[in-house]
Amino acid sequence: MLNKALLMNLAANAEAPLYDVIVIGGSLAGAATATLLLRTNPGLKLLMVEKSDHFTRRVGEATVEVSAFFLGRILGLTQHLNESHLVKQGMRFWFTNDEVASLDQASELGGRYQVRLPSYQLDRAVFDEEVLRRACAAGAKLLRPANVTKVHLSSGGEQTIIIRAAERLETVRSRWVVDASGVSALLARQEGWWRSNTAHPISAAWGRWKGVKDWDGYELAQKFPEWAGAPYGIRGTATNHVVGAGWWSWWIPLKGGDVSVGVVFDQRLVHWPQEGGKLGDRLKQFLLQHPVAREMLSEAQLIEGDVHWRKDLAYYSTRFAGDGFVLVGDAAGFLDPFYSPGMDWIAFTVTSAVQLIAAERRGECVTASIDRHNSLFSLSYHNWFKAVYRDKYEYMGEYDLMRLAFLLDLGLYYLGIVSQPFKMGIKGLLAPPFTEPLSRPVLTLMRIYNRRFAQIARRRRRLHLLGKTNRARRWLSNGFTLSKSDVRLIIKMLFQWGLLELKEGWHTWWPERKQWPVPVAGGRAVPVDP
Repeated sequence: MLNKALLMNLAANAEAPLYDVIVIGGSLAGAATATLLLRTNPGLKLLMVEKSDHFTRRVGEATVEVSAFFLGRILGLTQHLNESHLVKQGMRFWFTNDEVASLDQASELGGRYQVRLPSYQLDRAVFDEEVLRRACAAGAKLLRPANVTKVHLSSGGEQTIIIRAAERLETVRSRWVVDASGVSALLARQEGWWRSNTAHPISAAWGRWKGVKDWDGYELAQKFPEWAGAPYGIRGTATNHVVGAGWWSWWIPLKGGDVSVGVVFDQRLVHWPQEGGKLGDRLKQFLLQHPVAREMLSEAQLIEGDVHWRKDLAYYSTRFAGDGFVLVGDAAGFLDPFYSPGMDWIAFTVTSAVQLIAAERRGECVTASIDRHNSLFSLSYHNWFKAVYRDKYEYMGEYDLMRLAFLLDLGLYYLGIVSQPFKMGIKGLLAPPFTEPLSRPVLTLMRIYNRRFAQIARRRRRLHLLGKTNRARRWLSNGFTLSKSDVRLIIKMLFQWGLLELKEGWHTWWPERKQWPVPVAGGRAVPVDP
């Protein structure tokens, strides 16, 4: 027999406010989902629950071409992006070895001209507030600050959400729950779907800095005139990557002059310094081992209270949707900040989530659609990882290997992924990367060259040959477009890969002995030969 407390709880739930959709999280992924749902479903009762009373700066500041398309052409934020943020000028990489003593002696990989397609460097605190404001203007109700403490899922029925706001608990109901809680991954952790990507043990430390030197400024141009005149475009508003053996760092400028700088490293290759004072001091100490960072940070100061650390960045959910819930953005999984895929992932997960909810509201049976959604996003996450990121940190600091990998990665990204939304509009975002049958040959190709470059780098490490190509080299690309003529550059890089195999790679054609170097403090690694 039901006891009195349970009867009272059931009665309270029955009287709880009822919504069509409740979105957990009000930053980009949640606000974008709300905006698109309200745009295509007039009269939708939608509640957004955001835990913060205001957004602070966060990582995920760089967009790439797909996410820029989503933000600009789908969400309609182009004017805000141009007025309140910076137009990004692609990506640049800076390599070093023991012979490099100054900025101009480091090897450089990047663009010769300005970029062809738009992308942006975002101050996420400003940007997320604007996206949330627009979602509210479109009709979303906002509860803020408030925390979701529990979600009771009911497949095909009403979902019950317990919220703590103003020091009291409140119960609300909805047909659909969208988890946009970011790295908190509320539903995945609650339901036991959350998994760490143990094959990719990366960690990061980052902060925002004042006083970082201007890549395009007068001081560096006077000090290194030949270096300054090499590209025709702008270096400073690119995402600059200062890289080393087993690690890389991002350098992202923000509107107003602050610069976001963070280090990401493979824990199998690099041991983060545990001594040396506060986290900010250790971050600076680590970066100053690289001559490019030494030059750029010589007069810079970390902003007090804006230094952060996160271990084991890569994770995923084993489930992405059900009849009544869907996970979007970082709540569904995270790969790696290298190449800034996080906002592309938001674009794909949000677009598919909106389609799924809209289909159910039209009265369609969504069982098959949910199964397909789960299958595709699981496949996309794991294929994306295998194609681009598995063991990439093995050769991250090698100029010649990264030149080939970067140009192949970027060329295939333009050819197979960027081209789709520009050709098909929002429909081009409904198939997540590496899930279509046509993508299988490209997936196989990327897995092969990524694995081969990692094997070559392992051999170099064993022979103490890492970084031999890293001094005073420069490759400035003319940039990619959406033209089929770009295939020529991909073919050229494949040919150069073939030459590398004949020159050096053949030493690793037989089965290799799996070995990892012992990580040591300061980012240098001593190889272990069992």
